[in-house]
Amino acid sequence: MAHIGMHVRPAVPGDIPLIRSLIRELADYEKAPEQAVATEQALHQHLFGDSWTGIAGRRGPVAECLIGEVDGVPEGFAVYFTNFSTWLGTPGIYLEDLFVRPAARGRGLGKALLQAVAAVAVSRGCGRMDWSVLDWNRPAIEFYESLGATPMSEWTTYRVSGEALAGLARGQGK
Repeated sequence: MAHIGMHVRPAVPGDIPLIRSLIRELADYEKAPEQAVATEQALHQHLFGDSWTGIAGRRGPVAECLIGEVDGVPEGFAVYFTNFSTWLGTPGIYLEDLFVRPAARGRGLGKALLQAVAAVAVSRGCGRMDWSVLDWNRPAIEFYESLGATPMSEWTTYRVSGEALAGLARGQGK
């Protein structure tokens, strides 16, 4: 059962320092603190600014964020963005990050955040919601499976970033 003083709300620009702090806490938890290099300026631009020119020249943020609070204290967040399934012919939601501070775990905040993102997906006519979980993160895997999520065991995630991404864009390979 969810904690009575629990609240999930959309992030606002004033939450940028909090969001950055939560990202760093998540990176520490995932044993990769050196990879969390996002600046407050970049977060503001991409969560609240006109960082992207999309369909028909519309501009806006590339991702959205929800803040989870327990008794008025921010204890977690969810960052997500829209993707598209060609097979379903519908948009989807990709959950980039879901994190609840250790002291607040087990009280239903993670479930409340995940439900809030799912509600966004349903309200927008999305056909699915996807995310990735580190193989070693058994607590998260068990949590997600308890809510009906299934692993995509036949799929392997690939990534190109940094200089490899720039090289690919220039038509260069390894």
